Amino acid sequence: MLAIAGHLGAGKTTLLNHLLRNGRGVRIGALVNDFGAVNIDAMLVAGQVDAMASLSNGCICCAVDGDEVGEMLGKLAAVKPRLDLIVVEASGVAEPAALARTIITADDSRFHYAGLVLVVDGLQPDLGHGVPVADLVVLNKASSGPDAEGLRARIRELNPRVPVLSTDFARIDPELLIDPPERAPQAQLSFDELLCDEHDHAHPEYQSVEFRGDTPLNPRLFMEFLRDRPLGLYRAKGFVDFGAQRFLLQLVGSSLRFEKRRSGGTELVLIGTGMDTQALLAGLQRCVGEPADENAMLGVLKFVV
Repeated sequence: MLAIAGHLGAGKTTLLNHLLRNGRGVRIGALVNDFGAVNIDAMLVAGQVDAMASLSNGCICCAVDGDEVGEMLGKLAAVKPRLDLIVVEASGVAEPAALARTIITADDSRFHYAGLVLVVDGLQPDLGHGVPVADLVVLNKASSGPDAEGLRARIRELNPRVPVLSTDFARIDPELLIDPPERAPQAQLSFDELLCDEHDHAHPEYQSVEFRGDTPLNPRLFMEFLRDRPLGLYRAKGFVDFGAQRFLLQLVGSSLRFEKRRSGGTELVLIGTGMDTQALLAGLQRCVGEPADENAMLGVLKFVV
């Protein structure tokens, strides 16, 4: 489950609509929170989303009871066929930190919190309070802003490690956020898929780095690597071999999950923007072959599902 926050007019609904139009094969549900009696944002996404719930005339992080948020998210999680991604688009008055807490406390085994995407208006000098808690910053209207580099520098001061993606019209590659699911091929493309094929704009690029090895990693050093993650790293996925145990790893923003798997070596893909590839690989290499003490696995086991 992904949260999208940002000031009024920054481009949150534009980003959600872009994901809906360009997330090929991805089934997306949306919880849209508009502030006012007429839920305009919900109207703007209603014709494209696979499932939707809306909260109106109140801010999701303060005016709406947490149980109600959990109930609505639960309804989206129960949709059949199963959704691949649930997006919570908050009103422009929502405090990002409070929004994240509200979603995290909506305990449900059918979904997990996958971080906060903060949309920043490149024409608006006020960054607000969301940058320190953001897992990804989308610097929108970047080519129109008078000082995009200055804004990036201010973002770095507030959150040195957060990936920052400069965009226009919130056009980010959906694969930065989620993998397209493997589905049976269709004999005929749907109308939405035809629309995807016809778009003629380029997405801002992201980086994808692979790491493989047969020698077990030291779990304590690997968790330190994730804790002090390299600049720009947003996602990591694949298999991690700790010797006695091997796990499927899913890291998205601030969400970390391990699932037990059979032995077979380490195979990782690391995704982000503005990453130092050599430093990233060197950090992983430091985890290889170092003997682990008997308590080294404790840090990993806290995140096993």
